Amino acid sequence: MKLERYEDRHADALWAMLEPMLRAGETYCLPVDLDRAGALAYWCGPTHETWIAGDDLGTYYLRPNQQGNGDHVCNAGFVTAPGAAGRGVARTMLEHALQRARDRGFAAMQFNFVVASNARALRIWADYGFDIVGRVPQAFRHPRLGPTDALILHRTL
Repeated sequence: MKLERYEDRHADALWAMLEPMLRAGETYCLPVDLDRAGALAYWCGPTHETWIAGDDLGTYYLRPNQQGNGDHVCNAGFVTAPGAAGRGVARTMLEHALQRARDRGFAAMQFNFVVASNARALRIWADYGFDIVGRVPQAFRHPRLGPTDALILHRTL
């Protein structure tokens, strides 16, 4: 699967992946009615290195988790296109992100807010050595499940 850095020519494909995730409101703390411009600005923020998998199969960003004395730990966000679930896209993107993080000199990767009901992501992250290092009780208002815990995951590189 080909991964390439995001360019403006990917905007339509990126929006086609982000919009269903946003409207479902089940995994990210973003407004469910966020518009295209807002979503693209968030996903491709100035500190984000954004990647596209297979043109329209998935996307991820990589960024420092914090500034200053916390910038040796990175953070990443992942979205798999609805029709690509279960095809190894997330695993391919994660492997790529872990290597990019190493290449950039990060010492660790941390996910700050993984919704506890996101079983598929949690299974993948566990398979790649991420540990749950924190739990924030009922931090997420899940549209179907109601108040749901958020987890903090960490892995050294």
